[in-house]
Amino acid sequence: MIIGSVSENKDLEKRISITPEIAKKYINLGFELQLSESYGQHLGFEQKEYKEAGTKFLSEETKIIKNADIIIQMGLLDGDKTSLLKANQTFIAILNPYENKNKLDLLVKKKINLFSLELLPRITRAQSMDVLSSQANLAGYKAVVESFSTFEKAIPMMMTAAGTISAAKVLVVGAGVAGLQAIATAKRMGAIVFATDVRIASKEQVESLGGKFLTVEGAENLETKGGYAKEASEEFKKKQEELLSETLKKIDIVICTALIPGKKAPLIIKENMLKNMKPGSVIYDLAAVQGGNVAFTEVDKIIDKNGVKIMGARNILNKLPISSSNLYAKNVFNFVSNLYDKENKKININLDDEIIAKTIIK
Repeated sequence: MIIGSVSENKDLEKRISITPEIAKKYINLGFELQLSESYGQHLGFEQKEYKEAGTKFLSEETKIIKNADIIIQMGLLDGDKTSLLKANQTFIAILNPYENKNKLDLLVKKKINLFSLELLPRITRAQSMDVLSSQANLAGYKAVVESFSTFEKAIPMMMTAAGTISAAKVLVVGAGVAGLQAIATAKRMGAIVFATDVRIASKEQVESLGGKFLTVEGAENLETKGGYAKEASEEFKKKQEELLSETLKKIDIVICTALIPGKKAPLIIKENMLKNMKPGSVIYDLAAVQGGNVAFTEVDKIIDKNGVKIMGARNILNKLPISSSNLYAKNVFNFVSNLYDKENKKININLDDEIIAKTIIK
């Protein structure tokens, strides 16, 4: 069987799906691997490394797509390349089925096996395949680094002969994987960290990392069976707004990570709340692409509102493409290993397997 992967549009996506280390593992499993010329070269992965593992390089990407039994990408193929997919091929990526429903429906009609990795169930057996967690972990770290580099004061408390510099105060909104990594990173760099989340179960995790959990009075546990946050009631939102409005008066840096799968990001920090923040404060909005958690967020821009800087990138992982590619490639390899029948050398779409049943698009 042939696994193929072609270069992404590097203006939008610098990550790759197969690293040299993982190429070797696919070939050891018995796959033939075909990649496009210069695949991974922009990240310092030379063709020589791939070729030593047994990878074949093709100059025509259309041939790779047509040849492959399994195609592995970061997302949907660019433009006309999607039309080259044919029946019984298996396509594995982060397909964003809520936004790309019409395109994916057409591919399903062509009898292409589509697997969208962000739909993986939150079960122990799927942890090694969990692309959302591995990528969110890095995003939370990078959001802190980016916001700290924009903030024009020192982060840790410093006692000097000239006087004491107070530690920066950080608020993390949303304590999922990205939020917890943001808390850990901010604490390591010497900040005082506060956090809030609609899921009460997050309190213990936040406090274990040294953060102070802000509890909304009368909060209920707004967590789905799959471990994701669900939309809050209007009463909860009002109480949360009151709590945050007061808290923001003493906060220097805010990291926003609140997302609801398949929906527009909830607006949490509104225009009137921004007026409570001190000039020179910084907000990094990781939900920017999905509408943002903050009023005035614009993708790939720094917006200044009364001296408060609001940031949010289209793809923050383009700033950590090597680390994020390494993790993504390992996640996908583990997924393919679960899907592949080694004895009969074929893809086994066993819908009794929760991992397969939850990720396949029908």
